[in-house]
Amino acid sequence: MMLHLFRGLPLSSFRAHLTRHPQVCCSTVGRRVHIVSVHIRCQRAPHPGASHGGPSLPPHVTAGTVLSKTPNPVHRPPCRSQFHTSSPVGALPTPVLWMVLKPIQKLMAIILGRSVRKWWVALPNNRRQFFRQWAWQRRWRLASAAGVVAVIVALLLLTHLDESPVTGRTRLLVFSRENYMELAAVTSAAYMEEFAELMLPESDARHQVVQQVVQHLAQRNKDLAEMSDVTWSVHVVQSPNTNAFVLPNGKVFMFTGMLEAVADVHQLTIVLGHEMAHALLGHAAEQASLTHVVDLLSVVLLTAIWAVCPRDSLALLGQWAQDKLTQLMFNRPYSRKLEAEADQVGLQLAAKACADVRAGPVFWQQMEIRDQLSGEVSLPQWLSTHPSHRNRVAQLDRLVPQALELRESCVCPALPSTDPRIVFSKSVRVLLEDAKVQERAGIPMKPSQGPTTGVAVALLAQTPPPSSAREPASEVVVEAPLNAGQLTQ
Repeated sequence: MMLHLFRGLPLSSFRAHLTRHPQVCCSTVGRRVHIVSVHIRCQRAPHPGASHGGPSLPPHVTAGTVLSKTPNPVHRPPCRSQFHTSSPVGALPTPVLWMVLKPIQKLMAIILGRSVRKWWVALPNNRRQFFRQWAWQRRWRLASAAGVVAVIVALLLLTHLDESPVTGRTRLLVFSRENYMELAAVTSAAYMEEFAELMLPESDARHQVVQQVVQHLAQRNKDLAEMSDVTWSVHVVQSPNTNAFVLPNGKVFMFTGMLEAVADVHQLTIVLGHEMAHALLGHAAEQASLTHVVDLLSVVLLTAIWAVCPRDSLALLGQWAQDKLTQLMFNRPYSRKLEAEADQVGLQLAAKACADVRAGPVFWQQMEIRDQLSGEVSLPQWLSTHPSHRNRVAQLDRLVPQALELRESCVCPALPSTDPRIVFSKSVRVLLEDAKVQERAGIPMKPSQGPTTGVAVALLAQTPPPSSAREPASEVVVEAPLNAGQLTQ
């Protein structure tokens, strides 16, 4: 198969361009990111059952959804022979070719710069003086030539400007959607092989819940062409990683660690809406396009570094500084911008799916507490590819009123009067007070309250059910800690 062509290549380097949310629980602190306004309108067709208080989320995920912490054993396929034939080799996708040529470009720049430096050092003094005078006499011609090159580069970039779907934001897009769909097929095949023995069967209740939420999001947002043109498929991986991502071709990968981190189906809908927003907005191709252009322009600077630095050690130091500055000034800020945009659009998608969008800020507050209790190192936001949890909470709080208006316009059932954000804050205060009392009394913390367990679940487990919740028509037992979920039916 085509995948085996890449066994000797750094496959993780181009997976990162397709996996837009590699670690949801990443904790950073820093500045906020401003995102242009997003305009998503609700389908005017009424939701089935809305006239009689229809479901706020997929009808199969009913009220009283209870999830057990004891997972079913994963059905591992029997060992099979590793010998197999390969399919005919086709043309490599353009992004793959770029990723293969990227280290070659840097190597050629280093060789060229080092050669220029050695040539210059070997010149006698009179020849050096001659070249200096020649360059000074033609300085205006050289400056004009550099200006012409700059104009040509600018025109080439302007011809590759594109309008982002949903948001209408102008962006640079070097790689086409078709190129990245080809790469997504290769990458999804790699993930399917990597997680083959960890994949939950479709009969597993956890897989069914994720499948129902994804289908419900796609159905309620089918007025968006980018949503309806993709065939969404779900793959749940048995892993403690708090992670979830969606590839551009609609392959949804959900880790069971994420199912243990969310407290109810509303939070799960918001998380999946965020990941699906990355896919329909084409953030993978956009991020790779920026990286490609920055790398091409940095080749000139890299050549100059190796040509000017008198020793290889100084040149290596200059190259390291250039890489770090490129990450801090371009790649990471742009990644945080795309993450914030996906938060915004994902909240709109969840609102159209009739989820309780007030659960969005609560989820990121849970992530912050989870990281603090687990002792995870918190990096400044400017060092991270993701906004900090606190900034995400603040941004989602600002977006909740607009999302609630959108939800109301989508003929969704009324939400309970109890705001989960207020309930969560009160629950946290009560738990902190209880912890202080236990600490003064010398009572050890119970294992169920330890940092390695579902902290968010322990907090939300004390949340009283909404007063307007109806009796469930049936109970679905799902093996993941979503036991705080209260959905109307």
